[in-house]
Amino acid sequence: MEPHSHVFLGEGHEHAEKRTWAVIWLCATMMALEVLGGLLFGSIALVADGLHMSTHAGALLLAALAYRYARRHAADARFTFGTGKLGDLAGFTSAIVLAMIALLIGWEAAGRLLNPVPIAFGEAIPIACLGLTVNIASAWLLGAGHHHHHYHHDHDHDETRTLDFSGTRLTLEIHEDGVPPRFRIRESVPPDTVWAETTRPDGARQRFAFTQLAGILESIDEIPEPHDFTVDLHLGDTQASTIYEEHTHTEAHRDNNMRAAIVHVMADAAVSVLVIVGLLLAKAFGWLWMDPLAGIVGAGVIASWAYGLIRDTGGILLDMNPDRVLTERLRQEIETDGDKLTDLHIWRLGPGHLGAVLSVVTGKQRGPEDYHERLRHFAALSHVTVEVQPR
Repeated sequence: MEPHSHVFLGEGHEHAEKRTWAVIWLCATMMALEVLGGLLFGSIALVADGLHMSTHAGALLLAALAYRYARRHAADARFTFGTGKLGDLAGFTSAIVLAMIALLIGWEAAGRLLNPVPIAFGEAIPIACLGLTVNIASAWLLGAGHHHHHYHHDHDHDETRTLDFSGTRLTLEIHEDGVPPRFRIRESVPPDTVWAETTRPDGARQRFAFTQLAGILESIDEIPEPHDFTVDLHLGDTQASTIYEEHTHTEAHRDNNMRAAIVHVMADAAVSVLVIVGLLLAKAFGWLWMDPLAGIVGAGVIASWAYGLIRDTGGILLDMNPDRVLTERLRQEIETDGDKLTDLHIWRLGPGHLGAVLSVVTGKQRGPEDYHERLRHFAALSHVTVEVQPR
């Protein structure tokens, strides 16, 4: 048996790396301008915004280097499960830095709230607006090509299943090559001895009878979209089940390295908005306390986003179960025809890649390859190890 790949990088890895380097140069330029402007014109919120942007440049550099290292060492045998988690490690580190900066901004702003200083509004406000423009441009650059789809229809590799009816095997598929989707059974069996029933996540059921075609059976009724259901296929008095699912983009598919970069930029954009509002109100009503108050509110927003990123990336680094829905469907797929799943571990190997180790007790003559075939339609499972224990 040939060794399989352990490259578990996310989709569009190299493109994300290039976008990150472009934003690094943009943020570094604006960082210098904001810090200098804040010091010259007396706005602590503007200085805080500039210092915060300097951390973005550093965080983005960390993200870019993580992308590069993961790409260059993706096939390095020293990494047992590849380098897909390196982005999560970089995201976790960025989140820690983000939380520390939030504390620093809050501390400095609180000091200025107690001891206000004069502000040169005419100079500080335009620079803050320029900073916001740069943040928006950076977010756009990082987000370019980073689309989110609720459903990704990919029927090429998950529509055919082989079901075992106590020694008799039937091949069930969803056929939709230029025609409305219908179930097909490749083996020639009497059509009045076989029927199927689908059960969808909301509990809705639908029964399908079959008719004889040239050497195959085909369901009389069409299959409604989405193809997200459990199928109970009946052959005489025996029954076998399988699961069809639409491939959804969940937490398991998220690129946390890019997410951390975007969070840094969006946090800076939020602070920029608050800075502008604080400066405008301070100028209009003489409320000098509005400027540091904007810094305190911004620090709270940044801290909240940092916490969410720490929680999610930390869970991945500790190999928490990334997709409980998929786990339950995998359990249902295995526990048919008397088989029992006695041990199951699922963890994330990289964006869009999951690993699974499972132990099955069975009274049938089945080997690991039989269960690999059953799980083949779970597109996110990139590395599966199966232990079979005879009953």
